[in-house]
Amino acid sequence: MIMGVGAVAQDIEPRRWTSMPLGVKVIGVGYAHTTGKIFFDPALQVKDATFNSNSFVLQYLQPIKIGKKQARLDVLVPFSIAHWEGSVGGVQTSVNRNGFADPRVRFSINFIGINAMGPKAMKEFILAHPKRTSFGASLAVTLPLGQYFDEKVLNLGQNRFVFRPQVGMVHHWGKWAYELTGSVFLYTKNNRFSNGGNREQNATFAVQTHLVRRFKYKMWASLSAGYGLGGQSIVNSQAKDDERGDFLGAASFGMVLNKRQSLKLSYLRTQAIKNVGGDLNSFVLGWSVLIQ
Repeated sequence: MIMGVGAVAQDIEPRRWTSMPLGVKVIGVGYAHTTGKIFFDPALQVKDATFNSNSFVLQYLQPIKIGKKQARLDVLVPFSIAHWEGSVGGVQTSVNRNGFADPRVRFSINFIGINAMGPKAMKEFILAHPKRTSFGASLAVTLPLGQYFDEKVLNLGQNRFVFRPQVGMVHHWGKWAYELTGSVFLYTKNNRFSNGGNREQNATFAVQTHLVRRFKYKMWASLSAGYGLGGQSIVNSQAKDDERGDFLGAASFGMVLNKRQSLKLSYLRTQAIKNVGGDLNSFVLGWSVLIQ
């Protein structure tokens, strides 16, 4: 079952291991339009279901120095306007939800690669080392602060914590970069599930990879692919036939507008390869500003 906007197991995020110089902060705003078909647990007797959402995101990024290592803090706060429509037991129905989805906090650190340094020193290091490799790890925590109604099945929030440890690497050579990231999603129990029940969920395993190319005039483009598997639900101690399997593909383009501002455009396709999931298309526009 898809319980909410935040229930999608995986995202595609190129350049998540990109080094940031000390002394800068980034504030970003984004807009995402998602539409497509979704497939529920067959026991719910939901057919021909479709999903549409318009989401707005506020994001904050800040590099941190730990010893000599480079670390980073990311905070993401989403707001969604979502619409579900389909046939339930032969009766056509629709659901609307407007409000905040669950926010996410992520801490990452590079164990191998560029050390923490200021903008000038980092620029000189990158120019002197066009071929370099970085390895890092992160922990993202999704907080149960989004809109949630106990008596509803479809919600924007999940009413549970989601812990997402990750390991990843990026290899640069000239104007090219290759990234590989593995993730595990660990879910706490939702004790306020629909109609007074409780819901648990098995871990979801995911991997994503990106090929990034830099161009003149501080532009870049990437092609991405990802795969997620697992996440079977257990409702009131009863296992559900809703294990997910999703393939994701994406293309992104970014450019620097001026010394402090940048723009990013992305297209994301999610394809379900199990009986539960979604065949979704997402179009994303993001704008960020550098603060020093």
